[in-house]
Amino acid sequence: MAHAIECSALTRRFETVTAVDSLSLEVPSGEMFGLLGPNGAGKTTTIKMLITLLEPTSGHATVAGHDIVRDARAVRRSIGYVPQLLSSDGTLTARENLDISGRLYHVPRGERRDRIDESLEFMGLSDVGDRLVRTFSGGMIRRLEIAQAMLHRPAVLFLDEPTVGLDPVARRAVWEHVRRLRERDATTVMLTTHYMEEAAELCERVGIMHLGNLVALGTPADLEAQVGPGATLDAVFTHFTGTGLEDGGSFRDVARTRRTARRLG
Repeated sequence: MAHAIECSALTRRFETVTAVDSLSLEVPSGEMFGLLGPNGAGKTTTIKMLITLLEPTSGHATVAGHDIVRDARAVRRSIGYVPQLLSSDGTLTARENLDISGRLYHVPRGERRDRIDESLEFMGLSDVGDRLVRTFSGGMIRRLEIAQAMLHRPAVLFLDEPTVGLDPVARRAVWEHVRRLRERDATTVMLTTHYMEEAAELCERVGIMHLGNLVALGTPADLEAQVGPGATLDAVFTHFTGTGLEDGGSFRDVARTRRTARRLG
């Protein structure tokens, strides 16, 4: 399979609003791809279509070789997804959360315990596997959620703002574990982020969306070169979207981000 994700004229409208407008994109298998853009650009709508939570208005896409409309069940079996909002159950232990994920993804019972132990060790959580998740730090919670999303060894992992609300040390720990997972499993990763440093550090290529359109696509270095000598990815973002990162976001967007940050401690 040459491409893990393929979109052709993928479009989603909400009444009179076109949230994603004829998106065409290919993400090769094994690539770490960043989808950037201000709030309201269409990133989340794109992700929701690719993980089969929203049907496209027109166009088509495949994920791991499966059509997102005709083969939605096969797509869901082939992906892992870590949403921005908290997804682990704080009233359960890390091990119990992983066990639930294993059951939901039909990991064979005979393999489940070994995979859980392996995941806890790989994500640096072996010593706290039997602790309630509500006692975890934000960085530990994110690592657990990534472990849950990867337990069934998906072909494609979607990360929606995976480090929002984390301090710089915890953020870098999450980056390192994502890198190691990708190297171990050759997993394709698509992530959304507002941290340009994160995109530059992790992603081989990035796409920048604005008002539902893909307005730039390339490696961070290539995009920086297009803007001019000494340009950073922040400057690239501003150049292609006409707005700085600090300007983006509605009241609802800000409230959601702050709520996530509080939950992650």
